[in-house]
Amino acid sequence: MAPHRALLLGIVQGPTEVLPVSSSAHIALLARAGGEPDRWRDSELRNSLEVALHAGAAAALVIVLRGELAQGVRELNSESAVAMVLALGPPALVGYLLEQRLEHRAGRPRTVAAGLALGGAAMVWADARPARRRLADLKPRDGLALGVAQALALLPGVSRSGATLTAARARGFAREDAHVLSWRAGLPVLAGAAALKAYRLGRSQGALAVDAHGRVGRSNALSGSGPVLAAGAGAAFLSTLACAPLLGRGPRSRPLWPFALYRAGVALAGWRSSASA
Repeated sequence: MAPHRALLLGIVQGPTEVLPVSSSAHIALLARAGGEPDRWRDSELRNSLEVALHAGAAAALVIVLRGELAQGVRELNSESAVAMVLALGPPALVGYLLEQRLEHRAGRPRTVAAGLALGGAAMVWADARPARRRLADLKPRDGLALGVAQALALLPGVSRSGATLTAARARGFAREDAHVLSWRAGLPVLAGAAALKAYRLGRSQGALAVDAHGRVGRSNALSGSGPVLAAGAGAAFLSTLACAPLLGRGPRSRPLWPFALYRAGVALAGWRSSASA
């Protein structure tokens, strides 16, 4: 992959990470549309670039949301602390045990399209529910609902932010508070997932491999890929910073159906691309 392709994917990572439209779905579909071969889905470069994109976006989000995250820590009480732990448990467990199996299916257009469409439909359903609860009403069972949603978001196309927003709105939280809960629960998972992938990638790179001539040595599949990874991470960091206004109070109070409609359009395009391939 040329650095300019990684740069493009990094630019796309920012807004699709901030909005509930699934960054992984966009990256997978764009890579396919750009003519990347099928073996890209399971390649070490693909895994490395995904780590770089998520790390760049996570670093920017920590900067943008640092005040909000600090406020969340100050507001913790016994119930909300248990809720946040429960919000982290399911995605951590499922991610550790099953993430690599799920990633194998991540680039398949029809799988991604199904996740986008079904996730969008769930968002519309949840957003139609009355807003009768605020942040102060957070209970442990709400945290568990957020955790299950984040575990489901490991499925291709579902979207972490979309799933947590759906869970929070389904539990009756107002839109703005649902966004706050989404990021308080989701940002540690995003950063942790990037760290786990980086650790696994480092181990695989350090493993011994046998070449076609029977020689044993270290894997060098990522040799010369530094500019590609740097371009992706830098572009993801900057594009996420540029999307900071989308995290403001105004956008958070808006309905979710426009995102569901957009997701349906992307899902249709992905489905058609798979049919014509």
